[in-house]
Amino acid sequence: MDVNAAKMIGAGLACIALVGAGIGIGNVFASLISSLARNPAAQGQVQPFAFLGFALSEATGLFGLAIAFLILFVF
Repeated sequence: MDVNAAKMIGAGLACIALVGAGIGIGNVFASLISSLARNPAAQGQVQPFAFLGFALSEATGLFGLAIAFLILFVF
């Protein structure tokens, strides 16, 4: 196997984390909408935790993307 082909395969596998990040972000905001539909008065208590969950989910995707770029351009 060629080294460039192995790099492309490794970068593609590292990008699987982006799928998980998309699913996680969808779950966070689906739960936020569901909870606010049931109790709109709880927005001040629920929304900061939703933004924290969004940030943590997005961070996992960005880490996977950073690893993919490292595989492609550094090694």
